[in-house]
Amino acid sequence: MNEHDSEKISGLLVHRGMIPVSTPEEADLFLLNTCSVREKAAQKVYSRLGQMKTRKQKEANFRIGVVGCVAQQEGQAILKRAPFVDLVVGTHLYHTLPDILDQLDTQPPEQVESRSFTHFLKEPAPVEITPVLRRNRFRAQITIMEGCNKHCSFCIVPFTRGKERNRTSAAILQEARLAVEAGYVELLLLGQTVNSYRDPENRSIKFAHLLARVASLPGLRRIRFTSPHPREFDDETVAVINQFPTICNQVHLPVQSGSNPVLRRMRRQYTRERYLEIVEKFRSCDRPIAFSTDVIVGFPGETEEDFEQTLSLLREVEFESMFSFKYSKRPSTEAESWEDHVREAEKSRRLMELQQLQREIQLRLHGERYLGKTFEVLCEGVARDGQRRFGRTTSNKIVNFSGEDSAGSFVQVRVTDAGPNSLVGCSVERRRGNQAEADVPTRSL
Repeated sequence: MNEHDSEKISGLLVHRGMIPVSTPEEADLFLLNTCSVREKAAQKVYSRLGQMKTRKQKEANFRIGVVGCVAQQEGQAILKRAPFVDLVVGTHLYHTLPDILDQLDTQPPEQVESRSFTHFLKEPAPVEITPVLRRNRFRAQITIMEGCNKHCSFCIVPFTRGKERNRTSAAILQEARLAVEAGYVELLLLGQTVNSYRDPENRSIKFAHLLARVASLPGLRRIRFTSPHPREFDDETVAVINQFPTICNQVHLPVQSGSNPVLRRMRRQYTRERYLEIVEKFRSCDRPIAFSTDVIVGFPGETEEDFEQTLSLLREVEFESMFSFKYSKRPSTEAESWEDHVREAEKSRRLMELQQLQREIQLRLHGERYLGKTFEVLCEGVARDGQRRFGRTTSNKIVNFSGEDSAGSFVQVRVTDAGPNSLVGCSVERRRGNQAEADVPTRSL
């Protein structure tokens, strides 16, 4: 979502007549787009601002702005801590940036009535901005909703993004159609709780209906969505994912904990048993679905038994990838005032044990499900070694492979080696056609 916000803001600035540059040293305007979901990300904001302070002291006309969730969270506090910052713009007001910049251009910052713009707008707040300057020429990100009504006890999102706000399905379909016509082969539908979507003009149109309509667009090769909430997965959504091969063979299921007592304190609105029922529904699909997840360790009150329940859930589900974090207090959340019963050293130990188990699971699954088999890979560009190419399977597996294929092309790749985090392969004769191949072996070796 933050990446796409940067694309929206860039589009606004280009439309205003500005030109993107490659380095901060070339810029007349430096905007720092920020995330506050985790404490470490928020801490990086002031470190980055400190790096820009010297140039600001030398060049008064060099503008520095902070946008995004930390801007929304701290507002005027940023200006007090870093008074050299020219503007602070929250998550509801990106569309006002051109007007704010015009104001700064005509008045010195010290004469501007307020340099912090962080109030929430009344419904309906704009959740999409045109024009969008897309940085990726083959994958288009499309916001379908913003905000969250769940209020998990650990999560700051409702306080930085506000309540759920949905775009109309007509506007989403129009943007998706234009993107496909412009040559984008993969679409990524975005929302804080993306599968809670409801059309504001017709509440009977929910996420499953929208997903089916977008997946049916002629010329579309792949579609993904993030980030869903387990509670919002119903049978109809599972059926749509099973029905349309353009919908990728991967579902993100952020579990956070495998322990029911911890899930209750987290206000996650599902139990371990219900979560596993959802997993089984996807396993009953006609094609294999790869699961990824989010896990937090060291949540207040998490016992060793609770942690063992999370480890056992990993063994039972066998996620193909996982984002894992140590719990950190976030301002305004319910859990902020709770006593943190888990020592930092214990959090670190649990995180290491969790990640080691996940590495072992991934390495085994890569050998069983991918090694020696051929998959359709969407090339994303040159690999880190500067020699090979890399891309993703429809199950979101990164594959480094030999070849000279361009970004955005589909390549048949035979997997020849597998590590815990990525795969290695070589390109083979391509299979032609407009239909994206599923992550099933096209050739057994």
